[in-house]
Amino acid sequence: MTSHPVAPPHPDGSAYRAAMARLGASVHIVTSAGPAGRVGLTASAVCSVTDDPPMLLVCLNRRSSAHDATLANGVLCVNTLAAGHEPLSRRFSGGGDMDGRFAQGAWSRLETGSPVLEDAMTAFDCRIVDTTRQGTHTVMFCEVQGLRTGEAPAGLFYFSRTYHALGPAT
Repeated sequence: MTSHPVAPPHPDGSAYRAAMARLGASVHIVTSAGPAGRVGLTASAVCSVTDDPPMLLVCLNRRSSAHDATLANGVLCVNTLAAGHEPLSRRFSGGGDMDGRFAQGAWSRLETGSPVLEDAMTAFDCRIVDTTRQGTHTVMFCEVQGLRTGEAPAGLFYFSRTYHALGPAT
């Protein structure tokens, strides 16, 4: 008979959130447009999955005001923010109506029709190809259909619950 060690209990939510605040991340506005409407929210849970085909992983809280419409639309754009976009990030992370969120910034579209921030560091225009639910979030696998790279010298980074500009070392 093989014995298995007993798994320790999970850390509580507040301890986990405090630890995650020490894990810095780029700041993005994830947008979507289609039959379910135009929506957008601030997110940091984005990463590359593969370059062939080009694919991102995007995690959205199921309670987010943009969650259901994004899934129903089946498309999204990950707009990676530049250092000067902190006010825009705050606008998309708060409550309020979606039209009010898009009132700031210059927006265009690429292949999927999702809103693309004109002066984003980069924009990944994607089709959602698979999803899975984990805990409070939906994990989306998103195949990149188009992209645009901007000229901003520094990106917007979130670390220790504070925004920071991050650029090349001088």
